[in-house]
Amino acid sequence: MKIEFWSDIVCPYCGLMDHRLQQAWKRFDHAAEVQLVHRSFQLHPDLPREGITQLELLEKAGMPYVADQVLRPVERQAAAEGLAPYRVLDRTLGPTDLAHELLAHATDQGRGNEAWTAMFRAHFGQGSKLWTASEVLDFAARLGLDREIAAEALNDRRYRTRVAADQREARRLGARGVPFLVIDGRRTINGAVGTDQLLSAMTEAWDADHPVAQSLPTVAAADGVCGVDGCAVSGTHAS
Repeated sequence: MKIEFWSDIVCPYCGLMDHRLQQAWKRFDHAAEVQLVHRSFQLHPDLPREGITQLELLEKAGMPYVADQVLRPVERQAAAEGLAPYRVLDRTLGPTDLAHELLAHATDQGRGNEAWTAMFRAHFGQGSKLWTASEVLDFAARLGLDREIAAEALNDRRYRTRVAADQREARRLGARGVPFLVIDGRRTINGAVGTDQLLSAMTEAWDADHPVAQSLPTVAAADGVCGVDGCAVSGTHAS
């Protein structure tokens, strides 16, 4: 089973969904058969490189009410599910192009899933800024990636095309935003759902692709039947 997960590291629902997906994966009966692929979706590519606080961004957008109506509840949900600290309001946001390119590089190094989860935790758990090349490379070093090789990848922008292609593909598949999941190329989840719902969707997808052979129902008692060892009539055996 292949699960593709589009997200942005500044999206609070995405960080929460990453946690829920990990929990559902652990509970899934066929976890060893699951391939998780993270894909990029940038929400705020035009933010200043030095960053802007969440509250400032809401004020500029004319939506200060979102703080208490939407974002505070996300913090409470995360805490209730064991994901704490999880700072949604007390943080700085910025353009995530370089962060996504670093994550693509980490994926090519076989560290993709680990890097995505670590970056969500760095941003929401520790308030890390990940908007400049220096900030992103500091994260790479903490993750244990070779800083010089990562710097080369960022300097020549070798992953920029891949990151852009991810976003185009999400929109082609009907994504209205993130989190956005596609299960085995046939089922989509648009937005955040609970762990139980994720597990149910995974199970339904697995069962649909791996039907269990079942005997047809018997409609009437038979007078007799013949097998490889002979024939039986009304409980007797005849050869």
